[in-house]
Amino acid sequence: MSMTLGQLQDRIRELYGSKDAARGVEGTFMWFMEEVGELSAALRSGTREEATLEFADVLAWLMTLANCRGIDLGEAIELKYGQGCPGCLRTPCVCGPANKP
Repeated sequence: MSMTLGQLQDRIRELYGSKDAARGVEGTFMWFMEEVGELSAALRSGTREEATLEFADVLAWLMTLANCRGIDLGEAIELKYGQGCPGCLRTPCVCGPANKP
C-alpha cells in the first residue's frame, strides 16, 4: 500500500498529534535531528532494511514538525518544486554543480 504525502501527514497527525502538540516544536525538532543522525549511521554502515526504516522515521518526524506548525507538506512541495527547479525553473535542473539545489 502506498500513501500520498497528504495521507501520510494525516496518519501521523492521527497517531501522534496530541503527543506532538504537548512536546512542541523545540522538543520535536530534537527528536527529528536524532532520527537524521540514525539515518546517517544506517547509510554509512547499516543494512538496506535499517536504512529503509530510518528513512521512514525521518519522514515521519518531518511530518510531525510540519503538523506542529500547521504546514501542509503537499502544498509546500507544490509551491517550491511544482514549476520545476526553484533555481532555474527547468525540468531537469540545469543549474551548475556548485548551485543549490
